[in-house]
Amino acid sequence: MPHIAIQMYPGRDQKTKEKIAKKMQAVLAEEMQADKKYFSVSIQDVEAIDWDTKVDDKIDPETLFISADF
Repeated sequence: MPHIAIQMYPGRDQKTKEKIAKKMQAVLAEEMQADKKYFSVSIQDVEAIDWDTKVDDKIDPETLFISADF
């Protein structure tokens, strides 16, 4: 089933990342009407200097539903 991959700037502790992961898992499981056990979640810290090459440049515009505005 689905895997949720989150990439974000560093700065959040492990406890916060775990909380984010659990909430994302719960929301997606609810929306897809499936048990949470089928959803995995990863969180990767990406430095701001690397953001364009490691994240932005790899996003397929056809799969992007919401883009950031910063």
